[in-house]
Amino acid sequence: MSDDEADEELLALLRQSLGIGVKSASSPPETRVLSDAKFIYDNSIDVAIDSQNTKAAASGIWTLMQERGYSSKTWSTHELHPQAKDESTVNFIFTMDLLNCCFWSDDLPEKRFAIEYRGRNWTGYWSLVAALQRALDEEIPITSSDFWQDQNECTDELLKHVFRSATLEEMPLLDQRMSCLRKAGRTLYNRFDCSIINCIEEAKGSAAALVNLLVENFECFKDEARFEGKTVRFYKRAQIFVADLWACFEGESYGRFDDIDKITMFAGNSIPP
Repeated sequence: MSDDEADEELLALLRQSLGIGVKSASSPPETRVLSDAKFIYDNSIDVAIDSQNTKAAASGIWTLMQERGYSSKTWSTHELHPQAKDESTVNFIFTMDLLNCCFWSDDLPEKRFAIEYRGRNWTGYWSLVAALQRALDEEIPITSSDFWQDQNECTDELLKHVFRSATLEEMPLLDQRMSCLRKAGRTLYNRFDCSIINCIEEAKGSAAALVNLLVENFECFKDEARFEGKTVRFYKRAQIFVADLWACFEGESYGRFDDIDKITMFAGNSIPP
């Protein structure tokens, strides 16, 4: 953004302070992720998007989804994803998405962090899901926010046991993940009466509102950066939580969102390779 361009966020704050153009309470919520992505696209020098090939890729993805029968029902077909359609699964998904980040390793594939569960080793995202399922099998209440806050029960040693590896490499960023759980537990206790369900219900069926609630209240969901003098939003895991709820519950119950189309596609950690 050049010096002679207006800072839209600053203008919005100025308008708000003067009572000019303030959105009504009934205005639909927005995450501003897409508009910030456009700002980055419009102001980037070293990065560009090939529109023609992007459209071709989108068309190819859609075709494959149709050919393979891929839909929201696909989420529950994986053996590691929880099958129940109740509050316990919401807690599982919340725990999973709090910790779903960065499984990078410089080791050879066979030496990387892995979770042994159900007769095989799981890596990447699936290692996290397997670790949570294994803990529940061992009667460790790893998806309970009350447990996260219990310093006598939820010790660092026990959490290291929960995420113990089948290889010599431990789970990446384990200390940060443990801290994330405990901070989220305190937030749920102080803000949402110890239940992520209350946060979901506060969003009133809006995907964008739920993303914003997560970002405003849980530090580990607030992935933002500064670019050309402006705060830009990504909100990857907050959006993944909404998407996982929607897919798991097939757009019903805890997964009903009237504006699910406001959730954006996001690149994985491995893009670009």
